[in-house]
Amino acid sequence: MTAPTPPLPLGEEFIQDAHTVAARLRSTAPVRFVELPGGFPVWLVTGHAEARAAVTDPRLSSHGVYDRLERMRLGDGADTESRFAPELARNLLNLDPPDHTRLRSLLTKVFTARAVAPLRPRIEAIADELLDAMEADDAGETPGGAGEHRDLLADYALPLPIRVICELLGVPFADRDRFTAWSRTMVAAGTPDEIGAASLRMAGYLGDLVERKRAHPGEDLLTRLVHVSEDGDRLSRNELISTALVLLTGGFETTVNLIGSGTLALLRHPDQLALLRERPELLPGAVEEFLRYETPNNLSSPRYATEPVELGGVTVPEGHFVMVSWLAANRDDRFAAPDRLDITRPAAGHLAFGHGIHHCVGAPLARLEGEIAFGRLLARFPGLALAAAPENLRWRHSTAMHGLEELPVRLHPAP
Repeated sequence: MTAPTPPLPLGEEFIQDAHTVAARLRSTAPVRFVELPGGFPVWLVTGHAEARAAVTDPRLSSHGVYDRLERMRLGDGADTESRFAPELARNLLNLDPPDHTRLRSLLTKVFTARAVAPLRPRIEAIADELLDAMEADDAGETPGGAGEHRDLLADYALPLPIRVICELLGVPFADRDRFTAWSRTMVAAGTPDEIGAASLRMAGYLGDLVERKRAHPGEDLLTRLVHVSEDGDRLSRNELISTALVLLTGGFETTVNLIGSGTLALLRHPDQLALLRERPELLPGAVEEFLRYETPNNLSSPRYATEPVELGGVTVPEGHFVMVSWLAANRDDRFAAPDRLDITRPAAGHLAFGHGIHHCVGAPLARLEGEIAFGRLLARFPGLALAAAPENLRWRHSTAMHGLEELPVRLHPAP
């Protein structure tokens, strides 16, 4: 089978009604040639079995994928400002073994469940500080705060993981507005100029940070990576910058969406919320179900076919790009009643953190943050409720990420 012409166009519905579109694609063909919002032609994988097969097939390569994307996206004569910063391209998501193995080995031990467990008291303290501030605002101790609805994303879901990853990496929390804006532009369905400019600013910022860590070492992960590169000649400057990008942005984007979308799911399913309040020991499994039910990352990073590849009953031509929709795969019929939220569901099998060698290295930290965030939030505000109709909520304009723009809530029942 050759690639159909033209590809199936996916519009704004793919972002704002992602599950409906995913179900339609999955029911017709688990691998389909589509055009994503923004005009990117790609073979989109929506089936669970096909997703696992795609990301473990060595013929679908991540190596040099950004160079290929840039040539397709911009051509050879594009303005430099439109190009994605080359310093950010050589990261864990865009490498094959042995380079991927070398970089990942430096990080794996830092992010095991055992390694992140000592962070629990600090994460709990950060969560409590944020909840204290929300409660003070709601009580009117802060000007303009009394009784008004709050945006749970801005007040809690976003600052919590950002503070955690900033402290872990040694990134100044005061810079959060800048790097958050760049990160969100880079994963948005924006123009080449917008994405290129944001990537260049992010690369410059992280490059300066790497040099500061080299000159003034601290007790943080980025300092450790800098000095591993000097002592063992293992990480180049560009590798340091791109690794810092993956850790910084991956360290908050997924968790923000997990907390926001998971809270929305609970508030829309009062039976599950009541069950979780009654049986708090279900919380770790509930986090896994939130990850499956409203997967924070919609799309995998792209891979390209190094030769024709049979996948899901079609042939992906050599040189074509393939992406997996984790969101779609996690609502596959492989799961019993996949469209039902069930916090008692066995956790095994979801693909929210990917699969294979590119499985998210920070997954244990995200799970820990999610468990603490939900546990503290529900304990503090037993009357938590939505302050907007669910159908009026908007999802971020991004094909890569699946997260809300805002989540208006009331902390206490209306009088």
